[in-house]
Amino acid sequence: MQAKINIQNKKARFEYETLDEYVAGIKLSGTEIKSIRQSKARITESFCEFNEAGELFVINMFIEEYSHGNFYNHKPKSARKLLLNKRELKKLRKEIQNVGLTIVPLKLFMTDKGWAKLNIALCRGKKLYDKRETMKDRDNKRDLARIKKNF
Repeated sequence: MQAKINIQNKKARFEYETLDEYVAGIKLSGTEIKSIRQSKARITESFCEFNEAGELFVINMFIEEYSHGNFYNHKPKSARKLLLNKRELKKLRKEIQNVGLTIVPLKLFMTDKGWAKLNIALCRGKKLYDKRETMKDRDNKRDLARIKKNF
């Protein structure tokens, strides 16, 4: 039984307002999946983008080179294809044409079968006052939990 892999993009929840979420498979090479199983990946600076053929790719996702890989090792920041249904791709492409929307990866995880999946979301950027509101709500929840704990 392998350890639970759960790599999150906490910054995305703060920077963006999520509108719709999808679970996408990732097309990976052998050394990439081995590095992910060792939790050697980051998705904090990554985003998703369509190419000319209508395929969705995750850009700027960092997967560290596999330590025991030889000349077959992968490039750490290459674009990786995301696997979704045609219907979902068509819907996302139509939504992306709206101004201000982007596709951001939220979580990279492993399924029970050992497949690497990426939880992506259609997002709209938050304004500064929305971010301050989020911080205020978080502080209030923390204070309330602290008060409840004492009683």
